[in-house]
Amino acid sequence: MRWRRTVGVAVGLLLVVPVGCTAGDEGGSARTSPSASARTEPESTGPTPRSPTPTAADPVSIPGLIAREHRGTDLRLGSVLARTAAYTRYAVTYEVNGLTVSGIMNVPEGEGPFPALVLAHGYIDPTVYTTGGGMPREQDLLAREGYVVLHTDYRNHAGSDDDPDNDVNLRLGSTEDVIGAVLALRSSGRPEIDVDRIGLLGRSMGGGVVYNTMVVAPGLVDAAVVFAPVSSRPAENLDRFQRREGDPIVAEIEAAHGTPEENPEFWEQVSPVTYVDRVTEPLVILHGTADDTCPLAWSRETAAAFEKAGKDVELVTYDGEGHTFGPRWPDSMRTTLAFFERHLG
Repeated sequence: MRWRRTVGVAVGLLLVVPVGCTAGDEGGSARTSPSASARTEPESTGPTPRSPTPTAADPVSIPGLIAREHRGTDLRLGSVLARTAAYTRYAVTYEVNGLTVSGIMNVPEGEGPFPALVLAHGYIDPTVYTTGGGMPREQDLLAREGYVVLHTDYRNHAGSDDDPDNDVNLRLGSTEDVIGAVLALRSSGRPEIDVDRIGLLGRSMGGGVVYNTMVVAPGLVDAAVVFAPVSSRPAENLDRFQRREGDPIVAEIEAAHGTPEENPEFWEQVSPVTYVDRVTEPLVILHGTADDTCPLAWSRETAAAFEKAGKDVELVTYDGEGHTFGPRWPDSMRTTLAFFERHLG
């Protein structure tokens, strides 16, 4: 399934409801299917994408995000942060479902339009995070290789608007911010952006955001890469990164949504792996064997779920590499660039 693309105007995109599924409008969330002429038919056959149940979806869930009308508009280039011989780096903002989100955008020199990549960074404490923080090596290299690079700050970071419920709601708002970043690129009307060639790249926590985006919005982008991603089951991430560190937000999360033992349905519905049959784009997972932050086992389990569902996935491991990638980082980027060249070239 492809998302309807309208260039040069502010747009909201409505999810196409697969044949044979019904969708209610309880809870004030209208669901509309575009006409056949406004969308492209799937390029391959496979399992029918899973949709929310006919009852109103919990807004804090993958089905809730699927049911929502997502908007990403008003991409604005602000001050020039740096100029190189290869690209110009701008401060940017864009609008996502009523919130302003900040970030940076690297625009290559030369004649476009250029393919674009949206980058989803890993966890950085918002109190110390600065705009464009995360993946500086990737931002630079990808722009030098001829990609427009939009690195989103996410809500609650840098110059973005605040969303006080985002942490309690398992940071699902970050997924909205990435979907909105792609839509803002598409609706910007900027001649340097090739709106028909857009990919995703996520690192660590951002890898989980990419997983979410792929299941919520199949057809939104053309391909995705994740580096050293978190688990595709948020309960495992909560245990490893927050519970064992004594993060007080854990008590708030479980007061609002229940523990995995008390409310297993909720935790299943916030796990992108539950809905992997919806994915339509190719994915590469890059992971070091010595990663003691995000265990390689997580990526093996996620890749196996993609494979079982008949999806185009490749897990590439790097012997001895840790979470941040050191000596093998150039190798990992050669893999990344070759993959994006195949699917966005």
